[in-house]
Amino acid sequence: MTGAKDRMREKKMKNQPRNVVYSNTGRTAGRGQGSQAGGWVRGHQTGGQSYSQDLPKYITACHFARARAAELNAMLKAVSKPAGSCHVFNALPKHMRRRAMSHTSKRLPIRLREGAQRLTARSQQATQKEKQQQPKNKSRRARRRHGNLLLEFNRRQRKNKWLETHIWHVKRFHMLKRWKYCLPHTSTAKTFRASYRAMNTHALLQDLSYFCCLELQGSEEHILRALARMTSKHTGPTFAAASCLSGARQGNVHLYRADQFPHGSLGSADFLWRPRAPDTTHRQLWIWIHPALKQDVLSELQLVCQCFQVVSNYKESHLVEEVSAGRKRKRDDDGDIERPSKKLLGDVTQPAGTPVSWNSSETSVTISDLTMEILRYRLIGPLAHRVLTDTLQPANEDQESLEPQSFWWTNHSRDQRLMNLHRQQAEIFNLLRGVCSTAELSAGCVLGLTVDDPRLTLPQKRGKITSDLQQSTDDRRVRDLILRGVAADCSESAVWDASVRDNVTHNRMSEQELNRMRSELLVPGSSLSAAAQSRVPVLLVHHAGRMRGVERLHWGCGWDLLLPKGWGMAFWVPLVYRGVRVGGLHMSLKHSQFKGEPHFPHDYPDCPAGTLFQSEQEAELLEKFKRRPPSKRTNYIKHGCLAPFICPWQQLAEEWEELLKLNEEPASSCRTEPPDFTVLRSVKVLRQLSSWCRPPRGQRASHRNSPLPLTHVTAAALRQEWGRSLVWVRLRLLSKGQPALHAMVCVPTTSDLQVLLKDGRSSGPQEPRHKDHLKDLRKCKASPAPKNKDSTPKDSDPPPSVIRSSLVRGVWPPPLPSVLSHCSRVTLGWVQQGDFSLAAGSGEALAFISVSGLLHTLLQQPREQRGVVLLRNPSSLQYRYAQISIDI
Repeated sequence: MTGAKDRMREKKMKNQPRNVVYSNTGRTAGRGQGSQAGGWVRGHQTGGQSYSQDLPKYITACHFARARAAELNAMLKAVSKPAGSCHVFNALPKHMRRRAMSHTSKRLPIRLREGAQRLTARSQQATQKEKQQQPKNKSRRARRRHGNLLLEFNRRQRKNKWLETHIWHVKRFHMLKRWKYCLPHTSTAKTFRASYRAMNTHALLQDLSYFCCLELQGSEEHILRALARMTSKHTGPTFAAASCLSGARQGNVHLYRADQFPHGSLGSADFLWRPRAPDTTHRQLWIWIHPALKQDVLSELQLVCQCFQVVSNYKESHLVEEVSAGRKRKRDDDGDIERPSKKLLGDVTQPAGTPVSWNSSETSVTISDLTMEILRYRLIGPLAHRVLTDTLQPANEDQESLEPQSFWWTNHSRDQRLMNLHRQQAEIFNLLRGVCSTAELSAGCVLGLTVDDPRLTLPQKRGKITSDLQQSTDDRRVRDLILRGVAADCSESAVWDASVRDNVTHNRMSEQELNRMRSELLVPGSSLSAAAQSRVPVLLVHHAGRMRGVERLHWGCGWDLLLPKGWGMAFWVPLVYRGVRVGGLHMSLKHSQFKGEPHFPHDYPDCPAGTLFQSEQEAELLEKFKRRPPSKRTNYIKHGCLAPFICPWQQLAEEWEELLKLNEEPASSCRTEPPDFTVLRSVKVLRQLSSWCRPPRGQRASHRNSPLPLTHVTAAALRQEWGRSLVWVRLRLLSKGQPALHAMVCVPTTSDLQVLLKDGRSSGPQEPRHKDHLKDLRKCKASPAPKNKDSTPKDSDPPPSVIRSSLVRGVWPPPLPSVLSHCSRVTLGWVQQGDFSLAAGSGEALAFISVSGLLHTLLQQPREQRGVVLLRNPSSLQYRYAQISIDI
């Protein structure tokens, strides 16, 4: 009898008396006391015999009654005293139960009425305190009241901040909780291709208000001296770039820890200077960073600026509330005062007393945290400027005598210099209507403006903005705007002033007042007249599209709209009514992929935020892999994939360095290398590598600014400085194929290049199937073998720690073997982003590869085939030919 039958028999007979044993000895077996040899056999016996039907010859009455007494008592107790929340009438058969028995004991049989009455009396004797502890579920009508809804929304924002467009997004997007925000990820509808068409031909709208803004105020000299320690001129323009320092352009830099370039990478940041004021050296700077690196950058800024003195703390003024002075607020379960039933604005997750501003007595520099104080909307596409010109209307200059003095526009309009500046800005904004595409404007130009409330000109129904094909009357001025850009003076805006932002936020016209004004119109659907509180200062910032390489230049450009907090939905809905598509985090990633740029924090492995993201991504991918049935999982060990969920960049850089040291001279092998890898961001070195990766085209060559030729000497000099670095490359498949995440970039052999030279559309070689060496270890873990003192471990056996660790079928456990020589082709790096590119019409991938490996590969390849590599997905054995290009 098998073990499964034994377990089945034990499960069925676990509640049976132990003094009666069934035997399998045929007709001679009976039922009696004590334990007998043999066991129970299910089914017919061999030889045609059947089970014995004879009764036991005798039983002992006292033992039998004693065994049955305990079972009878347990049965009576279970029937007479129901457990849990069961009622007395549950003891009745199902056909005798009635709904009214739960509250009318007279409908129960007489034998059960006494127990029901005791339960009723016990519930009535409960103390008032116990009743209050039980949560009372309000009706849906009560929960949907405006005040109760806001209280519930405010409670749900204590851990993860909501954008002002959260309610709009949550009805149409899959939300994702990340970086202490609740952000839209992907649309609930199938809108991927439609979103790409919007970026390509119309406009795509995104809410980037979760980006953090850090403000620096002080002397220009002190600010530049402090920030110079966190940047390097080798990576491109810095904070001191002349075009950005005047305030006419927005710049982008890569931040490092103080005086640690090229190590200590933090991440990329956008910055914007306020235009210089006359007769003063005081400057104001905004630095926009991703929320994943806010704390690291803020700590480093305090260090270089020596700002450790707290100026102001987080106050409850971030809430828009109207509560009577005599009303007492209740306390919640945590003991905190219950916040009023008004909409929360700004960063409301910060507890009271959290510092938001610091200054320095030595440098006179002040750092302020403006997170969620300024909203940022991004429009991507060639018609982004047409959407803005149709949605926004420059503020009217007419002054009304009855305007209250508390509105900022009343005092602003009395200054003739400011009004002249407003007229110039309005003229430039109106000239944007004559521009055919957003890509024609200067990259990074800034335009300040004061506009009317866009809700006043909201159309009756949603439409779609088209390009204006008519010739503009100011064609000459439009050409001047395209060639010269926006002047630095016109980049000024009142949104830089904190007092103006607070005034605009607290004096915003409510929806109720707007609806009342619409109902009083003589002609329904006509535009409303602008009031004093309807003037909103905004800032329009042009963001550049694809600036690297020679393909699809300026693709993906657009405009960023900066406005004060509290006006999110007032601008969002009018923009949506102009026919734009709305995207989330997924489309931001695809936008960076189509532009060929690294996306933060996905493609920053040398930054703390990038390392944390890759660890979280590994856990998510591994958990998703484990949820699949074992028979449906990909065996990555047999496919020769060591790291399907995370890329071991440090191990790759170290192994390439050790491999190339074997062929170097002894003098150069004694040099010391930094312990961690870096990412190559030097513009000069990237330009040199880019020229070496391109095969020669024709016989023409420009002797001016021509890079050095690729030789063993130049490669060794470059490898000595950047040997442990990774370089960002773009891979274009030469034939069919669709690259996937963490696909392997490998070095082709000489025979592979010859096959490609004969057949340009060759599919590529195949990787031989590997053997799963951990299969026996998993079996040993399931059924451990007996210990043998004489047995000694072999060199090929894995360490005991691997055996004791949890082995996942098809995945290599740490520590990993050599990542270079594990497969038949040497590994160069791994893909960070890969998919079928709608912009290129073929498979494209963005990857990091080793600089040392790239130089070694280029030296071994012929000139006409330089930059050709092999690409293989983790779940495939097929290699594909690809061409490397470094866009700079």
